[in-house]
Amino acid sequence: FPEMALPLWKNLLQTTKKRILQQRRLSLYNGAHGYVEELIKKKLQQFSGGSINLSKEDNGIGILTLNHPKLMNAFTGTMMVELQERVTELENWKDGKGLIIHGAGNTFCSGSDLNAVKEISNSQASDGMNMCMFMQNTLTRLMRLPLISVALVQGKAFGGGAELTTACDFRLMTPGSEIRFVHKHMGLVPGWGGAARLVRIVGSGAALQLLGGAARVDPERALRLGLSEETLPSSDETRALGEARAWLSQYTEGPTSVIRAVKQVVTAGRELPLEAALRTEKDIFGTVWGGPANLQALVRRPKHK
Repeated sequence: FPEMALPLWKNLLQTTKKRILQQRRLSLYNGAHGYVEELIKKKLQQFSGGSINLSKEDNGIGILTLNHPKLMNAFTGTMMVELQERVTELENWKDGKGLIIHGAGNTFCSGSDLNAVKEISNSQASDGMNMCMFMQNTLTRLMRLPLISVALVQGKAFGGGAELTTACDFRLMTPGSEIRFVHKHMGLVPGWGGAARLVRIVGSGAALQLLGGAARVDPERALRLGLSEETLPSSDETRALGEARAWLSQYTEGPTSVIRAVKQVVTAGRELPLEAALRTEKDIFGTVWGGPANLQALVRRPKHK
């Protein structure tokens, strides 16, 4: 009987994993919302410059780098498209456990490249909306990755850059850095999902202050608001990245399947109505119950101290 049960269990595991993955990849927007992804990608490709780089380390931690230093890592159109490609790559990375997002040249990200934004705002009104839907889709998928993610904020995280930090599970800041939702000064509100996520992180009162006042948030205020977890000791780029790695490792140490399952149950709990969250939790529990890490732990039989 146990021999028969194993293929069945494996089968159940595969179908459950497939279902969880499909839920995660669901697009917020589709044709019914007037969203034509191929068209907006074509439009965005016209505004080139910079890149989004991803390195995947053996310990299961990915490093995503916004690389456009001459414009303080502002997002060009091609960078928006590349971000989507990197997120797809991370969705397919079976060995991933954690993710650090940071900017090149010792600063985080100054939002969108205004040249691209100007051009897009001068063309059809629907282009701006499509760009907004495109980035919301990408950042929602980023947030739902089964990786524990942290934004390493050095220098400035402004506008869309501030919104990107909210798509991570955690934020770490370096001395002298700041997060600022400058949208009001541009005659705008966040459009990449930053407002909805900010409310969930700091509450509606603090979110109103940060958006309505376009206030500078230094590391001290970010800690007070619960927007940041910690201020790292170093503002040197390489050292800060090492410190962020060490900080993240306290959550990513352990078997990959278990770390990913932890992130998945938290995502379900945050996003789904209670009954659906409970069912998803049951499904994810099923993927680790009787799995190698669980069986090893039972063999070790740790005493409850």
